[in-house]
Amino acid sequence: MLVAADKFKGSLTAVEVAERVTAGLRRALPEVEVEALPVADGGDGTVAAAVAAGFERREVRVAGPLGQEVTAAFALRGDTAVVEMAEASGLQRLPAGVFAPLTASTYGSGELLRAALDAGVRTIVFGVGGSATTDGGAGMLSALGARFLDADGEPVTPGGGGLADLASADLSGLDPRLTSVELVLASDVDNPLTGPKGAPAVYGPQKGASPDDVAALDAALAHFAEVLETSVGPRAAEYAAAPGAGAAGGIGYGALLLGARFRPGIEVMLDVLGFAQALERAELVITGEGSLDEQTLHGKAPAGVATAARAAGKEVVAVCGRLALPPEALGRAGIRRAYPLTDAEPDIAKCIAEAGPILERVAERIGRDFLT
Repeated sequence: MLVAADKFKGSLTAVEVAERVTAGLRRALPEVEVEALPVADGGDGTVAAAVAAGFERREVRVAGPLGQEVTAAFALRGDTAVVEMAEASGLQRLPAGVFAPLTASTYGSGELLRAALDAGVRTIVFGVGGSATTDGGAGMLSALGARFLDADGEPVTPGGGGLADLASADLSGLDPRLTSVELVLASDVDNPLTGPKGAPAVYGPQKGASPDDVAALDAALAHFAEVLETSVGPRAAEYAAAPGAGAAGGIGYGALLLGARFRPGIEVMLDVLGFAQALERAELVITGEGSLDEQTLHGKAPAGVATAARAAGKEVVAVCGRLALPPEALGRAGIRRAYPLTDAEPDIAKCIAEAGPILERVAERIGRDFLT
């Protein structure tokens, strides 16, 4: 039995989901062998999943999205680091109820990447998602040695809004160690930088951006890409239109400028976490996340787990807080059956508040359905 589920956002971490499912299965069959492999798709929780799989947790003090110092972590094993931008520049780093769509910066994410370089790694998996920022990765690039100046030769102000004043960009001072590492951009979204499907339009409102803010940020990021063309050439425009450029407020664009290779986050993480080897040992796979819905089918962790398991001929069931997919959609995704918490407890508020104990009951039912 392999438990490879993502977090139930706002209720349980991926590690806690695995613990509760394991406990529930053992209620049904005490001697059942369960292997837990918490997963993530590049967003918040990615470092925790890597640590649960045996990576070492490394902590470093970096700038948060508003410039305040925070303690952020990355994961290290051998010459591979897993860096999660949300650790430094995520929405969870903002004070409760505070948004800063125009001024939040990814500078701390660049500091995290620099810390990974200091650790001597050869491969960096850069998980992006859950960001508080829409600065196109300008802050990250600045922390790594780039310079972005206004018409007076002064650094532009932090955040996507400040890029409207950008007059010149100089990437010649980027940390030279970046050329000797493999940088993998791991994300569950493939949006371009700007336009109707770009970072400001699609994700800006989630970060507190008003319609006017969205328009200002879209124009500023388009201007950012235009100015960069003068320093790095036509590839600046090509990267802006590339899948993944709009990930995490456009930090994907900054990562592509650093030479990153874009891959769906769950595919990368399954490789890094050793999922294929764990899958060989399993007869049944339990995956899941807080909400199984249309988004799940487009690059989220459960869909990635199910695809890989189905290719290996393994049966998959899913746990979730809320189920918004019909059985036929689950079947097409490779999931035989889903078990939402709402089947055990119809009160949604109670499901969120008491997710752990309810999930144990649901997992006990899975054990009875499939193991006894």
